[in-house]
Amino acid sequence: MSVPAVHHLDCAPMSPLVGAERMVGHCLLVATGSGLVLIDTGLGAADVMEPHRLGTLFRRLARPTLDLSRTAAHQIRALGYDPHDVRDIVLTHLDLDHTGGLADFPHARVHVTADEYRAAMRRESRLDAGRYMPAHWAHSPHWVIHDTADSTWHGFAASPVQRSPDILMIPLPGHTRGHCAVAVQRPDHWLLHAGDAYFFHGEIDLRRPRCPRPLSLYQRFVADNHGQRLTGLDRLREARRDDPRLIRVFSSHDVSEFARFTAEAPGRVR
Repeated sequence: MSVPAVHHLDCAPMSPLVGAERMVGHCLLVATGSGLVLIDTGLGAADVMEPHRLGTLFRRLARPTLDLSRTAAHQIRALGYDPHDVRDIVLTHLDLDHTGGLADFPHARVHVTADEYRAAMRRESRLDAGRYMPAHWAHSPHWVIHDTADSTWHGFAASPVQRSPDILMIPLPGHTRGHCAVAVQRPDHWLLHAGDAYFFHGEIDLRRPRCPRPLSLYQRFVADNHGQRLTGLDRLREARRDDPRLIRVFSSHDVSEFARFTAEAPGRVR
């Protein structure tokens, strides 16, 4: 059986005013035998062509790089794939810097947790109203709502994507109400896309967890439930403690993590 290729893409580069000098929008492309699976989408073509969609506050604070060549669809073509072959999109959450590319893959199934879907559709709080961008799903995508976790993964509840044991959604709320991590099985380890469960690589250090204070304050400010986010981080560290080689974790926005994974095998990471 052939091993699916996994590609690491930066689909939302940013130069934020606070918290960090640079951030990436770390997405995963998994080339399976039945089609392509995209984990998070970053910003999309419509965001580049019509930046006002993103809102003035986000553009001023995050200062995203708006370039068609950085969109997931463009990078997928550059890798030699057809964007029409993206059959499934798995979202860690529905924040606007993770969903902008949805409309570039209108025929894909879009997987999201039930709690996250409800929060994004209702937008009941001021925080929700600012983070969720209904224009990103105005094309009425084919939602696949994961309401229950019917499997387990290293002590976490888990929900397989399209009944595949190789790609699992791991509920990890806190940053948003229905935030999740996504686990992708490799021959001798798991890749765990932790989304926005943390922003700085030092937060999952097993010996001395740490985070620069400005970034720590920012994460507290944008969290739906900061205490729940910290509990999830503790559980992530525990899952890695027995054998860090078995679970290889990265987050959505850490520049050094993205550089490390892409450097291991440029263009094609195992």
